[in-house]
Amino acid sequence: MKLGRLVLRAAVGGFFVGHGTQKLFGWFGGHGLEQTAQAFESMGARPGRVNALAAGAAETGGGALLLLGLATPLAASAITSVMLTAINRVHKKNGPWMTAGGYEYNVVLIGAALTLAEIGPGSPSLDSALGIDMHGPGWAVAALAAGAAGAAGAHLYAERQPAPLASPEAAPQPGPEGPPQDAEAAAPQPAPAR
Repeated sequence: MKLGRLVLRAAVGGFFVGHGTQKLFGWFGGHGLEQTAQAFESMGARPGRVNALAAGAAETGGGALLLLGLATPLAASAITSVMLTAINRVHKKNGPWMTAGGYEYNVVLIGAALTLAEIGPGSPSLDSALGIDMHGPGWAVAALAAGAAGAAGAHLYAERQPAPLASPEAAPQPGPEGPPQDAEAAAPQPAPAR
């Protein structure tokens, strides 16, 4: 038994399954597909629903494959793609450190997934049980290349989508202090109690 690899697969794969199902189904305290789609739209990942479905499916599927030790390079490419997209859309502007909302944790997860693609899932795993020998440096490089291609494709697809038009009735009306930040700020506020 390869205990270290099993623990790594369980931790990384298990949490990716959880994170993906948070997006898709709202499980484990997640927001579900509609709220995730809205968040993706606000980050410029348009259309939000398509991107939320793709991210949720990649996280859930990649995590499940990694957890089971099946087609490990494919699992690593799915995880790499989602993490590179997260770095590009959310974390890059904050620098590397997680304490400032940066991308260090994303890079660690990519490194863990690619390491498993190189050294293999060990046993017990479905790859081992089925006699599938898909690991080594070439498989790790292929997983990285496929993940980068997936992230680039997601970025290009989102950038080519038109920005949504704001409906006139949804637009907040300016108040006496100038334009409000949101619709709630446009609502009349009660006078403070004395």
